[in-house]
Amino acid sequence: MTKLFGTDGIRGVANIEPMTTETALRVGRAAGYTFLRDDRRHRVLIGKDTRLSGYMLESALVAGICSMGVDVLLVGPLPTPGVAYILRSLRADAGIMISASHNPYEDNGIKFFSPEGFKLADDVEREMERLLSSGEIDSIRPTAEHVGKAFRLDDALGRYIEFVKATFPKGMTLDGLKIVVDCANGALYKVAPQVLEELGAAIVPIAVEPDGKNINADCGSEHPARMMEKTCAVGADLGLAFDGDGDRVVLSDAEGKLVDGDCQMAISGLDLAASGKLAKNTIVATVMSNVGLEVALERANVAVERTPVGDRYVVERMLERKLNLGGEKSGHIVFLDHNTTGDGIIAALQLLAIMRRTDKPLAELAKCFEPFPQILVNVRTAKRQDPESLPGFKKKVKQLEKLLGPHGRIVVRLSGTEPLIRIMAEGRDEDKTRQVVDELAEHVSAQIGEDG
Repeated sequence: MTKLFGTDGIRGVANIEPMTTETALRVGRAAGYTFLRDDRRHRVLIGKDTRLSGYMLESALVAGICSMGVDVLLVGPLPTPGVAYILRSLRADAGIMISASHNPYEDNGIKFFSPEGFKLADDVEREMERLLSSGEIDSIRPTAEHVGKAFRLDDALGRYIEFVKATFPKGMTLDGLKIVVDCANGALYKVAPQVLEELGAAIVPIAVEPDGKNINADCGSEHPARMMEKTCAVGADLGLAFDGDGDRVVLSDAEGKLVDGDCQMAISGLDLAASGKLAKNTIVATVMSNVGLEVALERANVAVERTPVGDRYVVERMLERKLNLGGEKSGHIVFLDHNTTGDGIIAALQLLAIMRRTDKPLAELAKCFEPFPQILVNVRTAKRQDPESLPGFKKKVKQLEKLLGPHGRIVVRLSGTEPLIRIMAEGRDEDKTRQVVDELAEHVSAQIGEDG
C-alpha cells in the first residue's frame, strides 16, 4: 500500500480496495496519529454525502480514529465546504469528508482537511501512506479512558446555513426571483433550498430526494440538461445545478443556456475588479479553462494564472499569491474571502448578488464571456509515455499553435493512470482547431504507437 491519495483524496468503487472498511479503518488510525499534536484530547470532524456506502465507511473511520485515542464529531450529510467551515468554527484538529463528489453512487472517497479548512498538503498525505505501509503504528493501542469517543453534532446543518446566508450582502434579498434548484440528490438537498427560500426566492426544487443510490443520477452539475429544461418550462429567472458533495455549481439563464465555471469566474472577476476587491487584479484557473476567460478579463486588466487540473492546486496558488478568486470550468469556484474550498451555494449567491446589484438578468451578465471553440481528443497509446519526451514534439506544438492565431493554445496531458494522452486545442476558427488537434494526435500515435 504505497499510493492511495490522488488529486482529491482517496477514491474508488465502494467495498473494493482501496475503498473497503478494512482500509478505511487503517486510514482512520493513520489519520488519528497524524493529527496528534500534544497531550490534550483531540477531535476529528467527519461529514458525508448521501451515498449508501457512506454508512459503512463512516463506521470504519470512526473505529480507526477512536482506537488511536482521538474523539470524533459526526455531522452526517453535509456539503464538503460545510465540513471545512464547521471544523474551523469548532477548532477541530482535522476534518474528513466521505464523498466521491460528482461520481456515480457506486463510488466513494475520503478526503481530509487541515485545522485551517484546507485540503492536506502532499507531504502530509505521503506521511499517512508511509504509516499505513510501514506498520509503525500497529502497536499503538490506547486503553481504558484513553480510547476515543464519538459524538453526533446535531446543529451542524443549521450553523452552515447561517454562515452561507451571511455571505450574501446585508439588506439584499432574492424577493421576486424564481429559481430552479437541482441538488443532485446529494449533500446540499436540504441546505440549498432552505438558504434560497430564507433569502426570499421562490424555488422549484429537483433531485432533492436522496435514497442512497440516486446521487448524481441524470441530475446535478454533471447532467444539467434537466435543470436547463425545467428553467425554461416553468419560466424561472435562472437555474442552479450542484454536484453530489456541494462544492460545484453550474447555472442556466432564463433561456436555458448553460453558464459554466469559466463564465462564472469572468462575471465575478469583472465585478470584483470594478469594485477594487479583486486581490492583485488576478484570478486563478486551471490549464483546462477556456482561453475566452483570459480574453474577457484582459479588457479590464485582470490577469489569469493557470495551474494543473485540480481544485487543490488552484487553492495552493491562491494562498501562495494571496489571491481571493479562482476555480475550474467544472463549476468549482473558490472565494477565499468566504470559505477555504469550493462552495457551490456561496458561488451561486455571489452571482445572484451581482444580478441584484446591477439589475441585470444572468443572460446579459454572461455576455462578457465568449468561449473559444475547444476540441479535445484522447489518444490511447501502446505504452504510457510523456509526450514531451518525444523527438520534435515541442517544436511541433509551437508550429501548430501559430496556426491557431492570437490567443490560440494547445494543452497536452498524460493521464495519471492510463496509457492515454489528452490533446486539447482552442482557437477562434473551429475547423482549423480541429485540424490542429488531429495533426498532433497523428504525430503522437506515429511515435508511440496507437493501442488497438
